[in-house]
Amino acid sequence: MLNSPMRKTPAAPPAPDLRDVPLALPEIIHAEGLVDYDDAVSFMEQRVAAILEGTAGECLWFLEHPPLYSAGTSAKPSDLLEGNKFPVYQSQRGGEYTYHGPGQRVVYLMLDLRQRGRDVRRFVQQAENWVIDTLQDFNIEAHVTPGRVGVWVPRPDKGPEREDKIAAIGLRLRRWVSFHGISINLEPELSDFSGIVPCGIDDQGVTSFVDLGYPVTMNELDKALLDNFATSFALAPIQTQS
Repeated sequence: MLNSPMRKTPAAPPAPDLRDVPLALPEIIHAEGLVDYDDAVSFMEQRVAAILEGTAGECLWFLEHPPLYSAGTSAKPSDLLEGNKFPVYQSQRGGEYTYHGPGQRVVYLMLDLRQRGRDVRRFVQQAENWVIDTLQDFNIEAHVTPGRVGVWVPRPDKGPEREDKIAAIGLRLRRWVSFHGISINLEPELSDFSGIVPCGIDDQGVTSFVDLGYPVTMNELDKALLDNFATSFALAPIQTQS
């Protein structure tokens, strides 16, 4: 009998490089009406837990709140100037005092950084760039300023060193899943910011699309945010954990 040639075991296909695999767009939720702050936090807590358990995917939640102040983990009591003006909520997000209210677009980001590089600094920069790129779509030149949280626009009409804040960023991570997010001033009542020192900065102001002379609708702002999301939050290289 002739000996049969030995068969070679087929080589296993190479493992895919996860850095080249695009992530699906997160689930997009648009809230109806104004969302109570405690209800929003409860939803985020549940969604983050589900993402960690693998029973739900990432989520971007677009909403507006009724008028309120929230205190981040770095908030100073002295920066609450009018504690009786609106309800005040203690928040687990980073940052100091901020205002939320009608006419302000809030987007809560429940994203899985286990798939996005586990790089906190990069993630914050991505959120900042997301806002800046979105504002650029409406010809609003904005930037971040070292030592100041948020996104700012120059106001030379108010003085050579003046800037106004147009967007706030306050994020939190739990086991590499994010929650809380960003807020962009479209057409809020700017006088409502007077009850706090926004983000602890008392020598600059706040502004909005309408205050700057840009009558943009909420739907137009949302579309621009979604158009810019994939580019702004491009997948970071996966980092191996020791």
